[in-house]
Amino acid sequence: MGQVFERELKAILNGDEHMLERVTKTCNTDEREGYRCIIDRPFMVIRAAGSLGVDLVACREDFTFPIEVKSSVNSVLRFSKSEKLLEQADQLKKESMRSRLLPLYAFRYKRKRGDPWRIFALEVDGSLNGRNQLIYRRLPKIDHTRGGNLIMRWEDGMPLSKFIQYMTHLARSDE
Repeated sequence: MGQVFERELKAILNGDEHMLERVTKTCNTDEREGYRCIIDRPFMVIRAAGSLGVDLVACREDFTFPIEVKSSVNSVLRFSKSEKLLEQADQLKKESMRSRLLPLYAFRYKRKRGDPWRIFALEVDGSLNGRNQLIYRRLPKIDHTRGGNLIMRWEDGMPLSKFIQYMTHLARSDE
């Protein structure tokens, strides 16, 4: 089932107009406009295959992001419920710090009207420079419970429509 949402996010970031129409059907005007910004500045998105790797890699002339895609019918995703989730996060963090890339999590809230996607950054302990550091500071981080476990609360994430608008704004500021 997760592959459906990986493909959906891939199509969105590729600027696929058919997918954008479908995803924004229940969005408000601001969300719809945010999504449509991707048409002028799309990413090339590569689906990765590996249970402990990343799901997608989004690339364009100014940025490259490894992205782990998660979806749930619940608004909260607790990493402590699965050893695999913890291993994935640890592996993504290590590889991203080593290569100085900004690791993202995309959380799709199933059956949600409006913008169903939220973006989070995985904490990477100061290994980022330049514009990656700028984006990292702006994005909400995956939270920790009192017990130290990772947790994503959908409502705390940055809406994908706002993330796309922000990335478009950064690209235009270079022109």
